[in-house]
Amino acid sequence: MKQGIHPEYMVATVACACGNRFETMATQEELHVEICSVCHPFYTGKQRLVDTAGRVDRFKRKYGSAEKPESAAQAAEEEAATETAAQK
Repeated sequence: MKQGIHPEYMVATVACACGNRFETMATQEELHVEICSVCHPFYTGKQRLVDTAGRVDRFKRKYGSAEKPESAAQAAEEEAATETAAQK
């Protein structure tokens, strides 16, 4: 290894979006993450969907639902209502 080209390895504080904070070793003093072992579904066993503008509902309605809309106009109305509700 060449001397003087590697960053300094120090104690770092990691802050998660869920509010959890812990210390580890890194090349930066502070790290911000969106998900950690306290809130990750693999470790908690809970599925938590982050729904942005009704995309999950729209997908379920389009592909997962057993009920089909009677007409294309009804489907368009439902999608418009979902989008306006998500914008509020």
